[in-house]
Amino acid sequence: MAVRHLIITTSCLLIASSGIAADSNLPFGSDEACMQGPLAQFGRYIGDWKIEDSRLSQDGSGWQDGTGARWIFSCLGDGTAIQDFWLPPDGNVGTNLRTYNAETDRWDIAWAINTAPGFSHIQAEQDPLGNIVMHYVAPVPSPLRRITFFPPDDDGWNWQLEFSADGGETWFAVYRIHATPFTPD
Repeated sequence: MAVRHLIITTSCLLIASSGIAADSNLPFGSDEACMQGPLAQFGRYIGDWKIEDSRLSQDGSGWQDGTGARWIFSCLGDGTAIQDFWLPPDGNVGTNLRTYNAETDRWDIAWAINTAPGFSHIQAEQDPLGNIVMHYVAPVPSPLRRITFFPPDDDGWNWQLEFSADGGETWFAVYRIHATPFTPD
């Protein structure tokens, strides 16, 4: 539990002390190293993003708009990892640390949020369409969850969380995000 608090606190302090701008100079090195080879899979999301979100209503009858968020992706250590900071207005901040494993051709991701103890281990890989598909490794959630990052275009990018009630045979979307570049008011 102390490690989780350290991760969240450190992440928030880095954000607060950096002035956060789309071209922020966080103390992690050059973004260029995260834009080459397999690192470019998540490197293409580096930046400061305004999030519009919606979730499937409890009864499944339609989509409800969320409160939005800010999501900042940064390159660490000249290509060592990609870290992001999830900053919704409700204060439930979180961070992902994403490292590429060349031996498995997958990403290992540690997710921590200030509302849950410990962290989740997630693995991800890019599919033939350029989508990045993430699956929880531990703890395994119930129901099963799958997250997909869709390739960015000129308008931003999309993300989707899906659940499976049948062991991964079928999936249904429950939460979705549209990201556009953040511009301060």
